[in-house]
Amino acid sequence: MTIEIPSDVLELGKVLECAGYEWVLVGGCVRDALRGVEPHDYDMATNATPDEMKAALSGFRSFETGIQHGTLTVLTGKRSVEVTTYRIDGGYSDSRHPDAVQFSSSLLDDLSRRDFTVNALAYHPEKGLVDEFGGVQDLKDGVIACVGDAATRFREDALRILRALRFASTLGFSIEFNTKNAIRSEYPLLEHISAERIWAELVKILQGKAAGEILRSYREMFFFLMPELAPMDGLDQKNPYHDKDVWEHTVSAVEHTPEDKFLRLAALFHDCGKSDTFFTDADGIGHFYGHAEKSEEKARAILNRLKVDNETKHQVLFLVEHHDRQFGGSDKALRRFAGKYGIENVRRLLLLMEADVSAQAPHVQAERIRELHRMMKILDRLEKENACLTIKDLAVDGRDVIACGITEGKEIGRILKTLLEDVLDERIPNERETLLEKIKTWKG
Repeated sequence: MTIEIPSDVLELGKVLECAGYEWVLVGGCVRDALRGVEPHDYDMATNATPDEMKAALSGFRSFETGIQHGTLTVLTGKRSVEVTTYRIDGGYSDSRHPDAVQFSSSLLDDLSRRDFTVNALAYHPEKGLVDEFGGVQDLKDGVIACVGDAATRFREDALRILRALRFASTLGFSIEFNTKNAIRSEYPLLEHISAERIWAELVKILQGKAAGEILRSYREMFFFLMPELAPMDGLDQKNPYHDKDVWEHTVSAVEHTPEDKFLRLAALFHDCGKSDTFFTDADGIGHFYGHAEKSEEKARAILNRLKVDNETKHQVLFLVEHHDRQFGGSDKALRRFAGKYGIENVRRLLLLMEADVSAQAPHVQAERIRELHRMMKILDRLEKENACLTIKDLAVDGRDVIACGITEGKEIGRILKTLLEDVLDERIPNERETLLEKIKTWKG
């Protein structure tokens, strides 16, 4: 089994070898190469101590990014490579980082401390592949399994729980029985992990091909991290438009969205306010008036707690707030909405709406989806035609209004806004001469 190694990475290894030290590629780069996927980065392990590494690699520019744990980041000219001394980790009192490390001369010691079998692989171009824990077979079988005792691995570093789910979601792998049980028993340890780290893994889990399966299988963990979602579980909607409880509807909506960060997050949050707004009428039919606004409020609390960036918050909250918007078949209403929020944002909203409908009862889907597709075609046409949707799209501007003799600032703004309303409602075309004539009537 041969792995092609970039020349600059190979050169780095040869320098270590010429200085009398062992080296191997380890972890994700080996895993990805065996899967036929080009690695994003390369990690190297060696029996050289940190001081020996620095001396041997003194001809390269480097940074002591984790030197206390034996890691030196070396720049080859084309990329950065993390070179780490073989090591044995000490205790993990914070459930994240080893309290101390002991450097070792044994590659097996180093591989034994790693998280999953598919990451406990090492490769050298002459010595070949080192696979002490069945990682190659797990790769072939599509299985995520911890190295050694799963609960121990998660107690050492609780972030590994989310990493396991991320690999399962993005790669479409199953999770081995003991590893699965350990996730379900040890997930409360995630309280020790920073919000930023949790968010980074959560968003990757949600964008994975198996996100729906992960949400179903590990719902208790997601409810632990985002308790606002828990009331959806088992909530019978008692509504003819729905044949699923709110949680299962939500998971199904996630599965029906493209693997887009904003859409997947919005689908996860879009109905989390239903538990606060649910009531049944005299006929026993369930209703959720105002649930979109309540969902937006809860989603905002979750995103703030996870310290999510402002752009993501803005996009996701817009989608959650408007996911239940009714356009009533009005093309004018759609144009106005696109003018206010932008065609791309409204296109994404329609995709969320389609996912929402696709997760509803089968008998209500066809007509609603046809209407959403019709609106999507309208957006496509507006974009193709560079349609006038905002004041800046008008064929005239404030200078033209002033040239017609109207100089008062508020009046200029009012006229431009009125012209836009007339164009959006198709009372007049967005043609310069026509608009100028209209302005002159106000001057007169």
